[in-house]
Formats: sequence, structure tokens, C-alpha cells
Amino acid sequence: MKPPLPGVAPPDLGEVNAMSVWPSIGAHPLGRLVGRLCASRTGASIFTLGNFWALATIPLSLALYCWLRMPYLCKRYTLTNRRIIVCKGLAPRDEKWLELDEFDACEIEILPGQEWLRAGDLVFQRGEIEALRLAGVTRPHVFRNVCLSAQRALLAVRKVVQEQAAVAE
Repeated sequence: MKPPLPGVAPPDLGEVNAMSVWPSIGAHPLGRLVGRLCASRTGASIFTLGNFWALATIPLSLALYCWLRMPYLCKRYTLTNRRIIVCKGLAPRDEKWLELDEFDACEIEILPGQEWLRAGDLVFQRGEIEALRLAGVTRPHVFRNVCLSAQRALLAVRKVVQEQAAVAE
């Protein structure tokens, strides 16, 4: 592909998926209950109450996991080069989204029970208003960093394009 001519805008590549994550069972109240039970460290060595609950709740955790992956119920969170999308269904359709330039901050909120599950809620804020919440994201620090990097890249590219347009005029 040839580089664009000076003063000519680069071609629009459209929207491209960068990363998708599926919410864990920590997105559901029953999953957070399992996480709270399994986090108990009462006992000695490997014989803790939490380890007992981890074994005892395997059927519940598996049932909840399968329920959250049902074809018409399942959700996933997709980051593109332009927005963050909550997709629903196996054939994903956009349920709600947030443009990358529409939030000021992204905080991680770890609800009781999510810590043991290594999950958390990502809360995107516009000023003091919660613009979008992604519940039960596994390894939320990683997805947060990728979202913030994508936002910085988008804003940097827009700034360069605006500067080039100003010079061309």
C-alpha cells in the first residue's frame, strides 16, 4: 500500500476489533457468593474452609457458567478502534456501547466475591456520571490498560489529522 500523498487524508479503515473478553461468573450475584465462600482462609495448610467450598460449589459454578453462555443470554465486551461495545448473543449484536472519546476515567470496582474470581467491574465515567459499566471482567487491570491505550491512540491520531488539516489550509 502506497503512503498517502501530503495533504491527503489517510483512508478510513472502518471499525476493527482489538480485543474481546467474556464476563466471568463474578458478573452474577450467585457467582460472587461462590467467590465470597471460597475466599475463606479458616483452617490449616490446604485444608481450609475456602477450599472445601471451592470443591462443594463446582456444580453450582459450572451450571452458572453454562447459563451465562446460553446462546441468547451470553454477553461479551469488545474493544474496537473506535468504541467499547457490550455484545449480546452468540451472533453478536450491539446492546450498548461507548465511544472511546466519550469517557474521562476508567475505574476498577471489585465487588465482594470478585477478588477470589480474579474479576472486577470496569466503570467508565464521563465527569461524575457513570457512562458504562462492564460487570465481572476477568483480569480487569489488563482490559482497562488496553482500553486506555486505545483511547490515547485514537486521540493522538485525531490530533495529528487536525494539525495536518490546519497546515494544509
